This record gives sequence, structure tokens and C-alpha cells, in this order.
Amino acid sequence: MEDTMILGLEGIKKTILHGGTGVKPKFITGTKVTFHFRTQLCNDERTVIDDSKKAGMPMEMVIGNMFKLDVWETLLMSMHIGEVAEFWCDVIHTGLYPIVAKSLRRIAVGKDPVDWHIHTCGMANMFAYHSLGYDDLDELQKEPQPLYFVMELLKVQQPSEYDRESWALNDEERLKAVPVLHGQGNKLFKQGRYEDATLKYKEAIMCIKNVQTKEKAWEAPWLRLEKMANTLTLNYCQCLLRMEEYYEVIEHTSDIINQHPGAMKAFYLRGKAHMEVWNEAEARDDFMRVLDLDPGMKKTIKKDLAVLKMRMELKNEEDRLKYKGMFAKMAREQESLELENPDQEFSEETSPETTLEKQNPEEAPLEETGEEQTSPEQINSPQEEVVSQEETSTALSSSDHEIPEQATTPDVTPEETTTEEATPEELDAEQTFLEQSTSEGTSAEHTTPEPTCPEQADQDLVSLEETSPAQTTPENSTPVDES
Repeated sequence: MEDTMILGLEGIKKTILHGGTGVKPKFITGTKVTFHFRTQLCNDERTVIDDSKKAGMPMEMVIGNMFKLDVWETLLMSMHIGEVAEFWCDVIHTGLYPIVAKSLRRIAVGKDPVDWHIHTCGMANMFAYHSLGYDDLDELQKEPQPLYFVMELLKVQQPSEYDRESWALNDEERLKAVPVLHGQGNKLFKQGRYEDATLKYKEAIMCIKNVQTKEKAWEAPWLRLEKMANTLTLNYCQCLLRMEEYYEVIEHTSDIINQHPGAMKAFYLRGKAHMEVWNEAEARDDFMRVLDLDPGMKKTIKKDLAVLKMRMELKNEEDRLKYKGMFAKMAREQESLELENPDQEFSEETSPETTLEKQNPEEAPLEETGEEQTSPEQINSPQEEVVSQEETSTALSSSDHEIPEQATTPDVTPEETTTEEATPEELDAEQTFLEQSTSEGTSAEHTTPEPTCPEQADQDLVSLEETSPAQTTPENSTPVDES
């Protein structure tokens, strides 16, 4: 059924889209109304701004509760239960809709529409930031225009038919509810039900803040409400301390201290929270501030400072043991690595080829010189690199089974070393001496160059590298000290 009618108010037109049932409900102050709504722009597309059905929850409103968009009370009171109607409302009725819509959107996503711990009202915040947080609402705020409201009335409850929550109360009822909620919170705190107590304290704070926004800041009525709110907030923080929410306690008590520097209990609770999170300096400062504000707290503060000192000593000892254990573990790991690689030495100047050669001489890559390759036995030590190419080739030209004559004095420097060919008599004497040394169990330095196993080959290479041709004579095989 469709019916178009003009209500007895200027700037409102109603079109019934679907008729309701039963008699028209009785609407009195305190009546709770549950309904769905859809808000549309007055353009050809009928652009939808908000829709409670899409949000998934109906709207609830209490008649006579000074709802910001009071025109909605007029619209709903003209409806039957189950009725669906479309209302056209002129600009004179829609100017505050953007602010109402912001709160409704926050409720729809589970957010608190009232930031109770901030000491300014929503209107002040809006002008401070010049934005409602939604582009479409900001545009509507700048240029108000007529709107369509499509409403469906779901349920009407009289004041005695439901338990009224704080948001459903008027200002007088809210102020009467504050001491009741305060007492309930204290009782729950004594029972150890801290989370339930926080809900009671927070509800009482919200009642006070809703009333306080209608008062002029820093005047007597406003200050009286502010004192009540601070008392409840500190009780709320005591619950948070028991719940180990220390940083939230620091945040709320700091808000109070910034507004009211003489709030002794705020300093005390903040000091306790700082102590729990190991902020020694901050805790000590807050406790000393408590003594300045109330010397009667001297005995209590003395105990708290003793506890703070003990806790910090225990923490410092724990930290010392923790770091000591960490350094010991690092030392053990380093020692384990050194035991696994005892002969491996790392140097920035050592090339990969040299490192491989030291680890396994037989597998070291050969260096090509001209058309020939030099065997591992022919690699000179770093001190012998100063010898000319011609002299080195002459010294190594003999057979692998022969040791060249090494005629020099112990004090000759590497730069002055020369090489001469040995005579047959000297070679015979040297060969005989080496055979005798092998039979008598001499060290690996004096064994014959013929390797019988890889280990002996390694020892021969070390002997050739560490002993220059001028350091051994047939008569005495003792290495010559390098000077």
C-alpha cells in the first residue's frame, strides 16, 4: 500500500511503502524503539549513505532522551509496528545528521562512540581536526542538503518492559546511576572480579562525560563532574594494575596528571605501574611527588621504595647472570670451532690457492710457468722468492733422489744465498749419512725425498719450504737459524 501525506511539521513529507499492523503504539518518555533505517541523497540515483540492514544491526532509540537528531522521534511516533515508510526531510532537519551518522558507524563496527578518556567532547574534536573521518559525511557537513529516510518500525517497549542501560537514560537519570554503578564496581573489586569491575566503572564514567559535555568547561558544575570522573578513572586503573595492564595505567594516570597536577593518587598509581615495568627513575620520581603532596603517605612510600630497590637488584643480578651465560656460550662455541680446525689459519692476504695448498699439498693446483708446470716439491718458500729464476732452476735440476750441496755459513741472509753443484764425493757422503739417519729413527726433516705415504710427502714439502739450500751441510744436518 502506498500513501503520501504531509505531516503537521514544516519540511517533512511521508510516503507509506508498507502498512503496519495493530493499533498505534503509545509513545511516552522512556519508550524504547527498535527500527531499521536507510539514508539516501535527494538525487536521481538516490545514493545510499547509510543502511542499518547492511550493517547487520537495527537501531535503538529512547523517546525523550534528547537524541541529537530529534526529528527521528517525530518520524517514528507517526508509525505502526511493522510499517515501512519513506520520509523526505528538508535541510532544517538534517543539519546534524553527519555527526549522528559518525557515531552510528562506529557502533556498527564495534567501536565506542564516546572516547571517554579524552577530556573534550565530540563536537570539539570535530572542529579541532576539521574532519569526521568519512569523506561523504565531510562533504555533507560542508554543504547540508535534504535527505530521504526510509524507516521500518520493528518493536516498541515501554519503560517498565526492559532494563534501561546508561545510554538510554536522560541526564538526571545518568547522574543518579553514577553512585549505583560506583558501588557495584567497588563490590566486584573486593571480590577479585576486576574485569567486571572495570565495566561498571567505565559505564559510570560514560554517564558523567555525557552530562559534562553540556556544561561550560572549568566552571563549578563542570569541575564537580570532572572530580567524580577522575575518582572513577583511578578506581578503573586500580583494576588494571591487578590485571597487569601497566602501560594502560600509565596512560590514564598521565592524562589526569596533565589536567590536574595535584592528583596525589594518580602519581601513586603511576609510580606502582612504573615499578612493575622496571622504570626505576620514573617510579622513584612519582613516589617522591606523592610525599610532597601528602606527607602522611611516608610509611607507605618507604615500603614501596624498599620493594623497588629489591626488585631492581634482583633484575640487575638476573641480567648479569644472563649475559654471563651468553658470553660463556659464545666462548665455548668459538673454542669448539678452533678444535675442529686447529691447523687452519685465515689471513686477508692469503689467496684461495695458497690455503688449499697448505691444507693438502698433493691436491693444490699447479702454477704454469711458460710451457712447464712446477711440481709441489719445487715451490719456493716466501723467503726464497728473491732468488733469481735461473738460480732456482739450477738448484732444482737434480734428480728427485738427490739433495744438492748447500755450502753457506749460518749468518748468510736469504738475499746473499747462492747455489753450487755438489761433487760426486759429497753426494756419496750425504747419501750414506741419510741412510744411517733413517735407520736410527731421525725426524721427518732428514728423511729421503722418496715418499712412501702421503704423510711423508707432506713432511718433505714442509722440509723443502722451511729449509733453504744453504741451511744443511753433509757433515751436519742441523738446520741453520735464520737471522
